[in-house]
Amino acid sequence: YGPSVAVDAASLTLRAGRIACLLGSSGCGKSTLLRMIAGLEPVDQGEVRIGGQTVSTLATLTPPERRGVGLVFQDNALFPHLDVAGNVGFGLSALPPAKRAERVAGLLDQFHIAHLARSFPHMLSGGEQQRVAIARALAREPALLLLDEPFSGLDGHLRETVRAALLGDLRAAGASVVVVTHDPEEAMGIADDLVLMAAGRILQTGTPAECYRRPVSAAAARLLGEMILLAGEVCGGTITTALGPAPAPGLPDGPAQLGLRPEALRPVPAGTAARVIDQRFVGSGWRVTADLGGTAVTLRLPEPAEGALRLAFDPAAASLFPA
Repeated sequence: YGPSVAVDAASLTLRAGRIACLLGSSGCGKSTLLRMIAGLEPVDQGEVRIGGQTVSTLATLTPPERRGVGLVFQDNALFPHLDVAGNVGFGLSALPPAKRAERVAGLLDQFHIAHLARSFPHMLSGGEQQRVAIARALAREPALLLLDEPFSGLDGHLRETVRAALLGDLRAAGASVVVVTHDPEEAMGIADDLVLMAAGRILQTGTPAECYRRPVSAAAARLLGEMILLAGEVCGGTITTALGPAPAPGLPDGPAQLGLRPEALRPVPAGTAARVIDQRFVGSGWRVTADLGGTAVTLRLPEPAEGALRLAFDPAAASLFPA
């Protein structure tokens, strides 16, 4: 967009029959990437292939309706003048009336909204509107379903309930799905495959466990939650930090960073001294912040801590990054 690059050499592969989650902060290019896949935005370089067919290049652009892709926007974008059945069947005008009615009835049953068939969008709850929007997107049996922040308008328990029900229905339908979100907890809870994105680039892809436990960079790590970064020096395959030495295979000698999730830190009798500077009860335990030689570190403890701690970490749970 003029001098602004929204998506920069982003490359990824989506696998059939799985739910992929595209995670990144607001403005990182997630929605633009989704619109490129759907055919609503052209590509300036590279290509998009769906089911082995090239649908976007610099010279050609297959229109959205011929891509076999369903897209659900953040606001659901239901037609206010059509009832639920009319919304779901909107894209099926080419079918004979009997076939169209059969397809609509099947989707209404599948997404548990048959009782709302004659209701209009303004009469529905947020969760019901989402079900209608997704049923409409699936009506033409797309190869790929794209959901842009589909749960952002819901709060608390309703969000969790609607999310679990919808994803269960989508898995049962065997759909290939991409969900865009900026919520790391949501992403790890729903994804078979995780795609981490920042500043228009794909940082890492993999399972939620792989991306959380083995981030490829500090930026990728922070997309999935808090990451403590300790400055260190590598010498002969070992990194030395304020917490002591740890193996650093493959890193060249010189400055580097040791990355730890809060749960990787633990108090031990003979650990490195640290001073507690803050602690908060967070339901499942205490979030304790301590000063470790001038660096603030956070750990999770079952009970509140006293004024001083001695800390250690499990080297197997650490990540290593070049300085």
